[in-house]
Amino acid sequence: MLLAYGFLRRVFEIFERYKTPIDMITTSEVAVSLTIDFTDNLDKIVEELHDFGTVELDKDQSIVCVVGDFGPEKHGYASRVLDSLKHIPIRMISYGGSNYNISLLINTQDKTEALRSLHNRLF
Repeated sequence: MLLAYGFLRRVFEIFERYKTPIDMITTSEVAVSLTIDFTDNLDKIVEELHDFGTVELDKDQSIVCVVGDFGPEKHGYASRVLDSLKHIPIRMISYGGSNYNISLLINTQDKTEALRSLHNRLF
């Protein structure tokens, strides 16, 4: 929500109320994308999130994490990871929360191909 002070806190409070951990998150000034694994209260969560705006729900997604040394002084590793997956649709990328991990959200049906492609390109 553009220029809405406290917006993220209010969104996260919904997940807290339903004791639903968030696995992965990316944000911008006008959007929040996140993943959860525990979906028992998903209908209630989505209902409450509608108060903030449009809610889109994607199912059958998998998080693939690439672990390595991706510190700021390292060059080219992130591009090698993304280049390895250029033929696979990536729904979300989380990079920078740690120097040791790039997390990618992809369709579960593409998971095996993504892992093979990463292995062939990186190792």
